[in-house]
Amino acid sequence: MAANSKLFDGFCYRLARLLPAVIISVNYRLAPEHRYPCQYEDGFDAIRFVDKSYHEILPSHANLKHSFVAGDSAGGNLAHHMALKASKSELSSIKLTGVIAIQPFFGGEERTRSEIKLSRDPFVPIDTTDWMWRSFLPEELKLPAVLVIVGGLDPLQDWQKRYYEGLKKSGKEVYLVDYVNAFHSFYLFPCLPEFPLFIEHVKEFMQEQMST
Repeated sequence: MAANSKLFDGFCYRLARLLPAVIISVNYRLAPEHRYPCQYEDGFDAIRFVDKSYHEILPSHANLKHSFVAGDSAGGNLAHHMALKASKSELSSIKLTGVIAIQPFFGGEERTRSEIKLSRDPFVPIDTTDWMWRSFLPEELKLPAVLVIVGGLDPLQDWQKRYYEGLKKSGKEVYLVDYVNAFHSFYLFPCLPEFPLFIEHVKEFMQEQMST
């Protein structure tokens, strides 16, 4: 779904108002017309553009020294990889403070318990996720603190928890929030009881990282 779609545009406006934060929502090329690594290249091109041209596109109160990369579903995967790439790059203005991975999309050949149990999920049916790959974290890379958001009704939750455990075992600063009754993309529906909790957890994570 495009970053400027009505659903995600409204979500970004809610985040900007409730956190509060300056939100930059970025489109990227999609598969299968554009295959790996186009999506990662597009994401980091956006980071470099903001790093060099922030004074032309951002309001004066934007503080790039406290920058976060965030993404939901496939965007959570992208956010992880953008943070890894940023850790190896020279950015003149942006200081990456944290990663917010909202129900990040990871997968593999193995069928996890949650995938089997929730195989007919309307948001992420398993037959459309088989092409996803596992993500491995090299220990030597400097990754900022990561907040991982998980939903108890998300077929991908086991992969997301493995991602969290992998970061934890690698000695990274990582936090897990698990909403037992949340389905995939629950955060797009502000009427749900989990939405204000989600906003509060993201806000607390950002404030904690900016204070260190």
